[in-house]
Amino acid sequence: MEHRIHRYREREHHDRGELYELLDGEQFAVLSTVSDEGEPWAVPISYGRLGDRIVLHGSTGAGLLRAAAAGAPVVLTVVHVDALVVGDRGNGTSSNYRSATIRGRLQRLEGPEKVEALNALLDSYLPGRSGEVPQHTNKELAATMVCTLDIGEDNWLYKTRTGMPSAPDGEAAGWAGVIPLETRFGEPVPAPWAKGDMPASVRAVRPQDGGDEG
Repeated sequence: MEHRIHRYREREHHDRGELYELLDGEQFAVLSTVSDEGEPWAVPISYGRLGDRIVLHGSTGAGLLRAAAAGAPVVLTVVHVDALVVGDRGNGTSSNYRSATIRGRLQRLEGPEKVEALNALLDSYLPGRSGEVPQHTNKELAATMVCTLDIGEDNWLYKTRTGMPSAPDGEAAGWAGVIPLETRFGEPVPAPWAKGDMPASVRAVRPQDGGDEG
């Protein structure tokens, strides 16, 4: 199957740095495959990146992940919307976005590689967090499946749209422009049973004008 864009070819980019910037800025994706019965199968899933590999994890009983680990082909999809694009007419409404799809087959990890990948996944949520928590127990490792998806030379597609809405052929019918979208961390709320000071990984993502440590 060809992994290329046929319409708006200018939106297809081949810069691996741009791909990694998108992947590292997100935490959730959609993992898709086809079941043994030929039915489409997709689940939202958290992920991290370890070098040129995507790290995925889940329960050893997770159906799709188990099927993919057994050799079923998969595609991972990540999307981030940067802005709403408002045209002067209804058909000019769109969005500025960045998206990536990565195709391939998963490799299941065990032993030290599994622990390394789990730590990388944890640090993708909060950098440095794996060094602040106890190491994974044997029970936790036994109950958790960890797989990776290689980011090769030609198994990924990065697509983006930027800029303003298209200009009208004649006089504008009304207002048009771009509405940026922003996502940010709020002030951390400690659990009722939490103890100790707020860890460095959490302090690092607090709002700059946050209050005293909780």
